[in-house]
Amino acid sequence: MPLHYLYLILAVLFETIGTTALQASQQFTRTGPTIVVVIAYGLAFFLLGLTLKYMPVGVVYAIWSGLGIVFIACIGFVVFGQRLDLPAIIGLGLILSGILVIHLLSNTTQH
Repeated sequence: MPLHYLYLILAVLFETIGTTALQASQQFTRTGPTIVVVIAYGLAFFLLGLTLKYMPVGVVYAIWSGLGIVFIACIGFVVFGQRLDLPAIIGLGLILSGILVIHLLSNTTQH
């Protein structure tokens, strides 16, 4: 796997951790989760910046935000008991489909 994909995967991971901690921080009233938010988002944006050395910003952002949305929806369901209706699930499937199209068919990403 090329190094820039590792950077992107780690950026998505830290963004997901940061967003989960954002929910847990209760509007920044809890210190521990608030610190996790700041550190995780900082690492996510640092790794995102490294990825941009190798891939176009539009593609990187589409993959980063799309995967983040799907992962956060899953974490919201499992951890916070947040339910999704059928249109939301279909929409998440379309986001994943778009990411696959970019990754598998586009010549703008370096495989």
